[in-house]
Amino acid sequence: MKLVASNASAAFDPRTEADRLFTEIRRATADPTGVGVSRESYGDGEQKAIEIVRRHAEATGLATDFDAAANLVVTLSGRDTDKPFIAIGSHLDSVPQGGNYDGAAGVVAGLLTLMRLKEERVVPPRNIKVIAMRGEESAWYGKTCVGSHALFGGLTEQDLMLTHRSGHGTLGDAMKARGADVARIARGDTLLDPGSIAAYLELHIEQGPVMAARGFPTAIVTGIRGNVRHREIHCIGEAAHSGAVPRWLRRDAVFAVAELVTHLDEHWESLQQRGLDLVVTVGIMGTNPAEHAMSRVPGEVSFSFEVRSQSSDTLEAFYHLMRTECRAIGDKRKVDFRFDRRLDTRPARMDNAWIERLLRLSKRLGLPTETLPSGAGHDAAIFANEGVPSAMIFIRNEHGSHNPHEAMALDDFLKGADLLYHAVIEAP
Repeated sequence: MKLVASNASAAFDPRTEADRLFTEIRRATADPTGVGVSRESYGDGEQKAIEIVRRHAEATGLATDFDAAANLVVTLSGRDTDKPFIAIGSHLDSVPQGGNYDGAAGVVAGLLTLMRLKEERVVPPRNIKVIAMRGEESAWYGKTCVGSHALFGGLTEQDLMLTHRSGHGTLGDAMKARGADVARIARGDTLLDPGSIAAYLELHIEQGPVMAARGFPTAIVTGIRGNVRHREIHCIGEAAHSGAVPRWLRRDAVFAVAELVTHLDEHWESLQQRGLDLVVTVGIMGTNPAEHAMSRVPGEVSFSFEVRSQSSDTLEAFYHLMRTECRAIGDKRKVDFRFDRRLDTRPARMDNAWIERLLRLSKRLGLPTETLPSGAGHDAAIFANEGVPSAMIFIRNEHGSHNPHEAMALDDFLKGADLLYHAVIEAP
């Protein structure tokens, strides 16, 4: 990328700007319990974070707007505004009582890139846009990457009818309240032409322990696992007196689900030993608190199911295996497994040319030339699967993610942000 620049401004300090943004976002979106942050998808916490980013962008003289999915778009204009633009993106929502850096690190890094270019009076050959995505987390409505799916016609009327985790309100209502064009989204209209995007770049904290264990401040992502999910599966048996019904006459929902989970774990271990990429989770499970008792054989258990893999074939095979186990256990224990709607996210491969470019830049900047797959889903997967050349930079993060103990060192973040900056100015 050929750039036009004058003398750099000495006023811009990325460390000060980053610290100010992270602190302001954290304080504004702290959970009322005092544990972590809560930035609900299309809700008040996410909106507060978006307005903070918008205010800082406009104070620097950057243009801001909202697209038809209500994502915030910050633009630095280039010399040729008709050329496909470079998008830098991530999200600003969080899980309930989550950490401050999941998603926000990428938006802040993108904003710092535009601020740095503007302060250095660099005019890129094409527009560069930072997109603060809405609704990346599935914790609130059961659908992940809502803002990016909506851009490419990837939401259905069924998606818009998904209910909030509280049981009150729908995703469509929440989106409409934030200004999204729900009518176009329900029709599956393409709100953003993939051909108008030259590349999509995303910086994100690693949400697992690998980089911390190996001492990598940064790494380059090779691919993103897809997933198959059910928010709620019900195992229906028959409630009974715990002392009066022998084992052979019981229809015990808890023992049935316990057997299912045990079998799935055994299948998981076997498939991993064969070299397949796979993770399986039952993150929610419970009997009905209105009726369960220590002396009652439980007649119903509800639970969630999720399987992730970089391979679509592996996802389908394991999902089929799970349904087969449900049928077999249902026949054996005289219970019935009832499924809500299946939710899918496709795996994605990051662009090889961009991976190589980021590795070369990492070497030049004295950073590790390490690659990692992403076990977590990201908006980058949606862009990649629409044919947009996409790439991700991971930042080391202690104590995992989706919890209030995320611990991204500012020094690591600044190294990743510097890598992102150089990737943008040297983009083809």
